[in-house]
Amino acid sequence: MSAASVVRALRGATTVESDTVEQITERSQELMLRIMERNGLTEDDLISVIFTATADVTSIFPATAIRAIGFGAVPLLCAAEIAVPGAMPQCIRVLLHVQTDRSRDEMHHVYLHGAQVLRDDLPD
Repeated sequence: MSAASVVRALRGATTVESDTVEQITERSQELMLRIMERNGLTEDDLISVIFTATADVTSIFPATAIRAIGFGAVPLLCAAEIAVPGAMPQCIRVLLHVQTDRSRDEMHHVYLHGAQVLRDDLPD
C-alpha cells in the first residue's frame, strides 16, 4: 500500500429479467467486471464486496457468480435487500471497498440495465 492509498467505496446495481442461475450469473459478472474495468482495479485492490438482492432474486448467490470468474481471495457477502413497497424488483446491488490512490471524484459507480434509473444523477 503506497503512502497515498486510501479506502474508498464503490456502488453499483443491475437488474435481471428472470430469476435464473444463468441470468443472475451473467448480470452479476457483467456488473463486477464493468466496475473493475471502469475504475482500473485489480483483485488485489479489493478489500471486501457486499451484494444485496431483492426477495425475487433467489436462484443463485451473486457472490457465487463472482467466484466463478476469480475473486477467490476477496471476502464476499450476500444479503437480502429491504422489502420497501414500490422498490425496484429483480435488482442486485453491490458495494465494493477498495484500496486506491484515486480521489473520490475519479471513482465511477456503475448502474446497468434497469438499475440505471436508481442513480440517474451520476455522470456516465
